[in-house]
Amino acid sequence: MKKIQAETLGFVPQKDIVYNKLLPYADKLDNESNDILARIKGNLGRAVQLRELWPGVLFWTRKLSTYLRLYGRKFSKEDHVLFVKLLYELVTIPNLEISMMQSFARLLINLLKKKELLSQDDLELPWRPLYELYEKILYSKTEHLGLNWFPKVIKNVINHFYDIIWQHFVCVHACVCVCRYFPVSATQEMLDEWRPLLCPFDVTMQKAISYFELFLPTILPPELHHKGFKLWFDELMGLWVSVQNLPSWEGSLVNLFARLANNNIGYVNWDPYIPKIFTRVLRSFNLPVGTSQMVVPRYMTNSYDIGHVVLWISSMLGGAENPAQKQLNGLFSSIASFYHPSNNGRWLVKLMKLLQRLPASVVRRLHRERYKKPCWITPIPTSHRLTDDDVTHFVESMKQPVLMAMFSKTGSMDAAQALQNLALMRPELVIPPVLEKTYPAMETLTEPHQLTATLSCMIGMARSLLSGGHHYPEGPAHVLPLLMRALPGVDPNDFSKCMITFQFIATFTTLVPLVDCSSALHEQNDLTEMERELCSASAEFEDFVLQFMDRCFALIDSSTLEQTREETETEKMTHLETLVELGLSSTFSTILTQCSMEIFQVALEKVFNFATSNIFETRVAGRMVADMCRAAAKCHPAESLKRFVPHCCSAIIHITANEDVLNEEELDKELLWNLQLLSEVTRVDGGKLLPYRTQLVQILQLTLRLRCKQGYTLACNLLHHILRSTALTYPTDYCSVPGGFTQPLSHYLPIKDWGRPGNLWDLQIQWHVPSAEEMAFVFYVLDLLLQPELTRLQRYAQGQQDMSRDDVLQSLSIVQHCLLGAGGMLPPLDGTPVSGLVQSMVSLEETSLYIGVDYDDSRENYREAICKVMRQLLHYILEHSEDDTKSLFSIIKIINDLMHFRGSHKHEFDSRWKSFALVKKSMENRLHGKKQHIRALLIDRVLLQHEIRKLLVEGFEYKTIHQDLLRDLLRLSTSTYSQVRSKAQSVLFTALSTYNFCCRDITPRVLELLEPTLTDVSQQQLKGALYCLLGNHGGVCLANLHDWDCISVTWPAMVRSGLSPAMSLEKPSIVRLFDDLADKIHRQYETVGIDFTVRSSEAGHLLSLTPVRLLILCRRYEKLVTDLLECLDDRDLPWKFEHMAIGFLSLLLRDDHPLPTRAVLFFVRSLNHDALIVRKVAISAVAGILKQLKRPRKKVAVTPSDISKQPLEGLVAGDRPGNDWLLYHADSLPRTQEDWDNFRFVEKTHWGYYCWPKKLLLYAPIKEQPKDLSPEEMKESELIIYNHFSNPAFINQLVSFLSLEDRKGKDKFNPRRFCLFKGLFRNYSDAFLPVLKPHMERLAGDSHESTQRCVAEIIAGLVRGSKHWSFSQVEALWQFLIPLMRTALSNITVETYTDWGTCVATACESRDPRKLHWLLDLLMECPLSGEGGSFVDACHLYVLQGGLAQQEWRVSELLHRLLTYLEPKLTQVYKNVRERIGSVLTYIFMIDVALPNTGPTKSPRIAEFTQRVVTCLKPLLEGDEEIQNHVVEENGVGEQDERTQAIKLLKTVLKWLMASAGRSFTSPVPQQLQLLPLLFKIAPVENDDSYDELKRDARTCLSLMSQGLLYPEQIPLVLRVMTEMAGSSSWHARFSVLTYLQIMVFYNLFTILSNKQAVQNIRALVISLLEDEQLEVREMAATTLSGFLQCNFLTMDVSMQTHFEALCKTRLPKKRKRDLGSVVDTIPSVDLVRRHAGVLGLSACVLSSPYDVPTWMPQLLMDLSAHLNDTQPIEMTVKKTLSNFRRTHHDNWLEHKQQFTDDQLVVLTDLLVSPCYYA
Repeated sequence: MKKIQAETLGFVPQKDIVYNKLLPYADKLDNESNDILARIKGNLGRAVQLRELWPGVLFWTRKLSTYLRLYGRKFSKEDHVLFVKLLYELVTIPNLEISMMQSFARLLINLLKKKELLSQDDLELPWRPLYELYEKILYSKTEHLGLNWFPKVIKNVINHFYDIIWQHFVCVHACVCVCRYFPVSATQEMLDEWRPLLCPFDVTMQKAISYFELFLPTILPPELHHKGFKLWFDELMGLWVSVQNLPSWEGSLVNLFARLANNNIGYVNWDPYIPKIFTRVLRSFNLPVGTSQMVVPRYMTNSYDIGHVVLWISSMLGGAENPAQKQLNGLFSSIASFYHPSNNGRWLVKLMKLLQRLPASVVRRLHRERYKKPCWITPIPTSHRLTDDDVTHFVESMKQPVLMAMFSKTGSMDAAQALQNLALMRPELVIPPVLEKTYPAMETLTEPHQLTATLSCMIGMARSLLSGGHHYPEGPAHVLPLLMRALPGVDPNDFSKCMITFQFIATFTTLVPLVDCSSALHEQNDLTEMERELCSASAEFEDFVLQFMDRCFALIDSSTLEQTREETETEKMTHLETLVELGLSSTFSTILTQCSMEIFQVALEKVFNFATSNIFETRVAGRMVADMCRAAAKCHPAESLKRFVPHCCSAIIHITANEDVLNEEELDKELLWNLQLLSEVTRVDGGKLLPYRTQLVQILQLTLRLRCKQGYTLACNLLHHILRSTALTYPTDYCSVPGGFTQPLSHYLPIKDWGRPGNLWDLQIQWHVPSAEEMAFVFYVLDLLLQPELTRLQRYAQGQQDMSRDDVLQSLSIVQHCLLGAGGMLPPLDGTPVSGLVQSMVSLEETSLYIGVDYDDSRENYREAICKVMRQLLHYILEHSEDDTKSLFSIIKIINDLMHFRGSHKHEFDSRWKSFALVKKSMENRLHGKKQHIRALLIDRVLLQHEIRKLLVEGFEYKTIHQDLLRDLLRLSTSTYSQVRSKAQSVLFTALSTYNFCCRDITPRVLELLEPTLTDVSQQQLKGALYCLLGNHGGVCLANLHDWDCISVTWPAMVRSGLSPAMSLEKPSIVRLFDDLADKIHRQYETVGIDFTVRSSEAGHLLSLTPVRLLILCRRYEKLVTDLLECLDDRDLPWKFEHMAIGFLSLLLRDDHPLPTRAVLFFVRSLNHDALIVRKVAISAVAGILKQLKRPRKKVAVTPSDISKQPLEGLVAGDRPGNDWLLYHADSLPRTQEDWDNFRFVEKTHWGYYCWPKKLLLYAPIKEQPKDLSPEEMKESELIIYNHFSNPAFINQLVSFLSLEDRKGKDKFNPRRFCLFKGLFRNYSDAFLPVLKPHMERLAGDSHESTQRCVAEIIAGLVRGSKHWSFSQVEALWQFLIPLMRTALSNITVETYTDWGTCVATACESRDPRKLHWLLDLLMECPLSGEGGSFVDACHLYVLQGGLAQQEWRVSELLHRLLTYLEPKLTQVYKNVRERIGSVLTYIFMIDVALPNTGPTKSPRIAEFTQRVVTCLKPLLEGDEEIQNHVVEENGVGEQDERTQAIKLLKTVLKWLMASAGRSFTSPVPQQLQLLPLLFKIAPVENDDSYDELKRDARTCLSLMSQGLLYPEQIPLVLRVMTEMAGSSSWHARFSVLTYLQIMVFYNLFTILSNKQAVQNIRALVISLLEDEQLEVREMAATTLSGFLQCNFLTMDVSMQTHFEALCKTRLPKKRKRDLGSVVDTIPSVDLVRRHAGVLGLSACVLSSPYDVPTWMPQLLMDLSAHLNDTQPIEMTVKKTLSNFRRTHHDNWLEHKQQFTDDQLVVLTDLLVSPCYYA
């Protein structure tokens, strides 16, 4: 087959769409596709050579994507490579408009989707262009200033689009990925490029890691791995393993590792990391553990992406020991109970996703290992492939949670998908337990949700159940019992049950031929046992079909219109009824399709009798019955039509024999019902209708002119269906076996075909293709019925004949149905194309597709005839009776169909495509792949392929006839009645997006209506026109076409319309429309390109646009700006439009073309406009203009090792001799002119921390930089700004506006204003300082909120703007600023302290600390002076922290100074100062991180600090008495004793521990352990808010520390402290040890499990605490034990059980008679404690499995029951245990009962309902 095709085509196609070969006209397609491909290649190449991106390249790339939809990748490999290279170059053109880039990128993704088609030898793409594009869009330097507009959507699209392309996004298909094709050297180049950014304290870290994730290539042949992942694996893995607090970039690392694991299964050794990986996965679910839990907020936001986690896990399975599977078992057993339906929380969604995706991922891997065709990608080595045992273990580990999740609160869909995939791998493990749940669920009446859940799971597993196979041969035997028991589900009272039952029955019958094979038992004797069983069972099929029909009839009877609603209500079907109708008809037609002829005859008889012996109303029940009849007729048309057509025809003729009937308003029910029945049964294979044509035509002639609307509508339907059946191309059989079941049983045994997939290579589709006879019949009907209607309408439109409105409507209805029926046969509208809309040097011609119809030119073209009459009629109605809206609606529909209808509608196609995708998903076999779908589905897909060809008309040529129709639509869109307008608009929008460039023709006509000079425009017309501009959701928006020609007319017109007489701001609807328009433009606008440079690969040099075109575009741009400014000059323009125009102007700032000077002047003046909103826009705009005017500075490359005089080191990060010169040293600061000029300033803080870039660029010394300009040298725009800002009056006004408050209490430091001042001081250095100084001094002295904020914004701008000032200027600046800031900071208030913090942080951001030493010195001057009270101290610290945090690791000296200063002050009294100090300490120690390859830091170190603190806290650790918060909050009397000082110190230390929990990268565990004993001592046990601050903080600290991630080597240390504390004298401490353990173990589960000794120690610790003298501790120990057992951390083994049983048998001492008043027995005796411990141990074991009954459980319950009458507290414990057991096992008690013997059950029943239970 392939060879023949290759000869026709002249090449071997890469991968074309196979379904095309099954179309009835398949032989014509090769020539057609070759022709289209040749045109695409020719025109695309020509457009690229002529450098015409728009419209040429864009037009033909769209054609290429259409080609891909129609034929797949039907081109040779060489072409494929060329297409990819071309598109890659197009996507990475430097200044490309975003929308173009998106459309190119989508196509590129599509071309690269199937990775097996192009190997790395075929294609190599450079990585840098892509990286530059990414950098430009995501980290744009000018976007925030409004010089580049990317629409909001693009941000998401870009992220999503990079998700698709560059992340190996684990979507359904394997990744679409360019990074497969990067050259081998790319990895090293990328590491060199991005490693210098890895500074963990800086935002660049996130950037670098996300680039690694997106770009690093992971598919390389094994011999090249040393140039691939081996270069970075250890480094990044080390980083991941050592980070403890989940920074935002950790997720990206996980995604990278998951992609690596998936692409290199068997080549990366994960074993050493597996426990750590699973521990982190478990942590990322954020499951609630323990009683009182605080969650660190960032754990919520930065958790891992489940898709990648699943990919990683499934790629690690397999191998020698299969260690990953062991951990996976642990993972599922530890989270299994969270899946139980009684648990719910925000974590559930994640767990369900894990459940649903993991089996799918493993199935995908199995497919890749066993069934996929080998391609260029390295196969998985045999040692690491999954063996059958591996698969079995995997399925077993997932079975338990999936079966629980079936009934989950979120619905059973996730579980059903998981089961579908698990059943593909091991049906014998998964199907039986589900069946066990399904059979009882079908019997129960009380719990319908069980039925829906189990059925939806069975639907997914249907094919695995049926195919049986050697694993699960007894599967098929369940089919009949399941089907028979499902029948009661067809229940009129329960809608959801009904629907799921229909779906269930339809699924199973599609897979099973309903043929009675019982007779084969006697004829054939070579059948297996199973086959004999199935043969005898198949005798029930006839029963099943008939019972099903009875159920359906009952359903129909109960839903007739009379029964379900009152007369007054609507007569339409409700939404639920339509769904039931759909379910019923599709299920019934599936059943009949699969029936043998004998069963079909019986069913037909039954449905015929039911339909003809009753008369149904036509709205609800009638539709359902007619649907059933249609189903029968479709399956075997000849037999069915023989029964129905004569019956209906004679009935209709009989009733209409009486002439009066024709004019009755209300018709006889019987007539209507027969008409409805007839109209439905004629929707069958057209050829079989022809014998009845005379009768049918006779009926049509009788009924089309009925007076009654219901009557003629049904007649029109009949007409539509008859035409459709004869005129369209469609398949006629959908049976699961080609040829049906008509052969005798001796030749063919249907049971062998149960569950058999269709064979794509031998589908044998039966097509209905219109024969000559049928075509003749179609035109005969049109001549007979359509022609007279057209003539009547035409005469009416010319005024020669009167017709009532109803008559017009009836005629229109007939016309519309004729068009709908025969649309496929009528050639599309034709005419001369509209020329001159766009200039292009390439041909923009049409490509026409053959859709199986040869148009007959000799016959009349009815489409044109209808078109002509409709236009005349429309104009007539609009002139004479515009209120005849019903006719207008009808005409609008007809116009729509005239333009677009070729036999199918787009929305119908879309919904069918959706349902096809759903069915395919629920029935597919992903394990074997290769399109093994059922036959009906494959046929459906071929039909859809035929429909796509009919619908793909986008890019139609725009002809004069279309122009006329669009103008008519526009007239309707601006007519008087709003409903007519909205219907016409939606048709208009569809048309606008269909025809090429027609918007350019229509827009001017819309804008005419907005013209202020026209006086006769009504408000309705204005509204219509505005709606036309606005466009619909997702369609074309005329106001915002990305094209200068359009914008330059639309925007000014919209602003001018404010002067139009029809415009009134009193009408809210019009005001809202203008708001929406402005809003939509702002949302969707993106910078429209002026200058495109196209790289031409052949010539290799850059070619830019022809200068002429460039000039034209610049002129257009400038003209648009001046037009808008002219509108603004008009004094009469309402304020709303003025604001709109200013908004448009602000969108027109660009980074590649300066703003015209008039606009600059306008914006500078607007800074002092009266309206706040205008001032805001102006501030942003002027900041942007200043950026445009910024002058470039000179940079030079330097070699770091020359400056530091140190040789280059290997990979050592952090503080090292080589980067010491970057740090702040107080003794070598630039304090003179000379030092300043020779100093090498490095502004960015991340340079030099991790490693040096290949080329470090620094600013050249001041001598080589451009000088400051004098006013004479400035450009015009610069001068405008200079003059205004030097003018004291202007500044006065500006500052007074800036210091007003906007929204009280909501204002913050405004970055826009900061950018404005930064720009002024950057471009003009200190020219404006003299004018501003007095204002700043005035503002700083005023303590009002808004004035302080204003001066803070100016100062931040000043400091950042002074980057390139000379030394003298800078020195003068600081001499002025320092006293000013002192004043300001002493006036600080609650409202302004955050603004000052922001001000200082902004000023210090990305600046060399040695340049700012004045500022840093100022901040370091004794922050805690105590002068302004505690509040001012706290604020000073806050401001200082803002500055130092920005400087990160480069100010270690200052951090030391600060720490030395703060240490004596840690015993602060005031809470706010303590909290602030805690936060500052976090930043001081932030730099002390234990990351791999990092040298010891020069900044302060935690270990030394902790040492000093612990010494001061000694007094608290020694004493035994309770630590009270008894500090007198006074700094009064003398020196307090050590103990009180220690308590104050402890409070501050706690604040520090709390603050650092979420912020630092690694937790200082050894240091925290030194403080743990103290915390255990203080922390209260109960949850109670009445405690003082100290205790609450201690409790929070414990909670946060216990959640920390531990390194394996830290575990023994922690346990040592725990064991010590467990021996403490305070029971509070012992109690807290247990709660701490619970959380710590769960959050570090697998890491601890991998350390056998640790597990032993924890077990011993818990069991010993069970025997604690304090009751609360014992109970907590029991809870802890039960939790550990439940998450499988400890196992219930014999030794544990015997230990507890022995403890239980401890004898209690006899009770002594008590003397009154003596205190005996208050301390429990040792024996009682031991006995209680035993009981608690047993109860912990019982409660550890809340949802099932393991084998050891019954015996333990018996043991426990023996203690029911012991002394308290034992009795209490037993009662609690039993009541809990009852509560959790109540739901599934029937199942659980099976585990107990009869005697045990008797005892249990006694226990659970005995009087003692209620006592």
